[in-house]
Amino acid sequence: MTLTQQRKQELITQYQVHETDTGSAEVQVAMLTERINRLSQHLQANKKDHSSRRGLLKLIGQRKRLLSYIQEGSRERYQALIGRLGIRG
Repeated sequence: MTLTQQRKQELITQYQVHETDTGSAEVQVAMLTERINRLSQHLQANKKDHSSRRGLLKLIGQRKRLLSYIQEGSRERYQALIGRLGIRG
């Protein structure tokens, strides 16, 4: 369920704001989205895994807070990010 180092690097290069960016809010949201998708697939196969379900809800809350932070800063960045990630509708 964890991300491999190679997949993390792909996400960083795809969503980074500038050349040396590794931890901006956009990169963090992209990584959280990837983890949420993997965990959702796991929970579809393992319906009784309640501890993972709780972890999923925590990840969703973290992503929601980061998205609201991005939205407060720039509505255009927010719209572009959710469009690229394919979330929220």
